[in-house]
Amino acid sequence: MTRTLTIRRPDDWHLHLRDDAMLRAVLPETSRDFARAIIMPNLVPPVVTSSDAVAYRDRIMDALPQGADFKPLMTLYLTEDTDPADVRAAAQSGLITAIKLYPAGATTNSASGVSNFDKVRPVLETMAEIGLPLCFHGEVTDPTVDIFDREAVFLETKLDPIRRATPGLKVTLEHITTKDGIDYVAGASGEIAGTITTHHLMINRNHLLAGGIRPHYYCLPVVKRATHQEALRKAATSGNPRFFLGTDSAPHLDGAKESACGCAGCFTATNTMACLAHVFEEENALDKLEAFTSLNGPAHYGLPVNDATLTLTKGDTPTPYPSHIDTPDGRVTVFDPGHPLMWRVT
Repeated sequence: MTRTLTIRRPDDWHLHLRDDAMLRAVLPETSRDFARAIIMPNLVPPVVTSSDAVAYRDRIMDALPQGADFKPLMTLYLTEDTDPADVRAAAQSGLITAIKLYPAGATTNSASGVSNFDKVRPVLETMAEIGLPLCFHGEVTDPTVDIFDREAVFLETKLDPIRRATPGLKVTLEHITTKDGIDYVAGASGEIAGTITTHHLMINRNHLLAGGIRPHYYCLPVVKRATHQEALRKAATSGNPRFFLGTDSAPHLDGAKESACGCAGCFTATNTMACLAHVFEEENALDKLEAFTSLNGPAHYGLPVNDATLTLTKGDTPTPYPSHIDTPDGRVTVFDPGHPLMWRVT
């Protein structure tokens, strides 16, 4: 039985750090285990221009614990007014690693996102020309489409037409939640990959809804049927280079989660690596964990693999993880996998 596993230090290819007091509280939870992370730009106001990205990067670096070895990979929030020249300059200077496209209204702080995709075509064409990846929140926002079907409809009505109209565009389909998304990425031609979150590997909609609503399992895209969860686990543990970790760790104060209209997001930064070791061990695929967390993402983004390593150890008794972290504004609940975690980072 494997008791110790050493892998290249992992990266997180989809992370929410928020800002101000929340940023200072949650950043140590990521920088402890991860070397790099794609930073989501959906602040209020969002990170739209290169000057916004510089300012946000500086705030992140100022919030890092002393001695932490962590690099934020910055993104810009795509709007219908985004300037292609600013995108080009930001990419060529090394300031940004990707552009994030939120369909307007798809998730938290996405009101400034895209409604008319024709208006962002010049930006997408510039990105295809310079090889800058597009990170796509893969859901339609049509209120007539059932929330459990919005990813599948998105693939057919939004993603596929955009990719056909913009040859050469490198795409990351983020936080895949369905077998439809897995099959699309696995079978598509061209440069496309997909991220899978920690929590979508561990829970399905029964965990969210059976026996009562559990607000700390509510996220967008919402968790789906167990059959979709099984497809995600199979893809993540397959070693397929098109799939890699993007935690979508998304902190909210407990008061905002546990309300009449609770916020979407699971905060998984604290125990992600232990959760993943648990999943990969269950799937008899611990030998594939390094590819998922540390190798496939850098290959897609054209970045070197981290030189440093991380070691996971399985104990004889459960590893205690905190139920929450404290911020000056209140508590943030840490994702509860629903069972003991025997693995820990050592």
